[in-house]
Amino acid sequence: MNAVETETAGAARPAPEATAPPAVRAEGVTVRYGDVLALEDVSLSVGQGRICGLLGANGSGKSTLFTAIMGLTAAESGSVCILGADPAAARKRGLVGYVPQSEQVDWAFPVRVADVVMMGRYGRMGPARRPRRADRAAVEQALERTGLSDLAHRQIGALSGGQRKRAFVARGLAQGARVFLLDEPFAGVDKRSEATITEVLSGMRDEGHTLLVSTHDLAGVPGLCDEAVLLQRRLVAHGPPAEVLTPQRLLEAFGIAAHPEGTAA
Repeated sequence: MNAVETETAGAARPAPEATAPPAVRAEGVTVRYGDVLALEDVSLSVGQGRICGLLGANGSGKSTLFTAIMGLTAAESGSVCILGADPAAARKRGLVGYVPQSEQVDWAFPVRVADVVMMGRYGRMGPARRPRRADRAAVEQALERTGLSDLAHRQIGALSGGQRKRAFVARGLAQGARVFLLDEPFAGVDKRSEATITEVLSGMRDEGHTLLVSTHDLAGVPGLCDEAVLLQRRLVAHGPPAEVLTPQRLLEAFGIAAHPEGTAA
């Protein structure tokens, strides 16, 4: 994800109209794993047609927030709505897609890239999971957008790390969800995959999708994201990247004095 040297995306793109329900709303979300407090009273609202960067040190609660939004992790207190629906209903209706940081995949299993992407359509198929014309068309389009059409019939384990990440982004695209949560989509990818994923995410935002993107690349956030959330188990800041990525707030979240460019102060 490359930084943009001109104006930030947050300053250039206006917020959605107040009459539109937020894509994601979390109110007072607290999550514990036994005696470990993972999230504390986190409240935030992200409008439709936005890219929101989720930032924080390792262990700050980013992945936990994602799984809490998806309803995959039970919150001790608080609530979450996705386009006005509770997480279980949003998942059932195919409103939300999730690309986790690491996929639980047997890379030696003989499954093709196109088959992995087709998994995003399972919720729209019957019990027999027989693809229809619309399913095949969605997969073809997702493969084309992520630059994987030529690799559609390749075994998933034969791909590079960046190509694998693109394949799972393509699976989310094929799903047709309106809200996407992507946990570290740029981690360990090559420059080509980074540029492709950035282009895909920007295009999805322009089509009205909402994307929450967890990333450690502070320098790239202003060029991609309309807004940013800074976590340290609790909400440190939420707003335009230029207002969130200040030395004082980065110090509070990361424990070190740092500039958005990633160099120590």
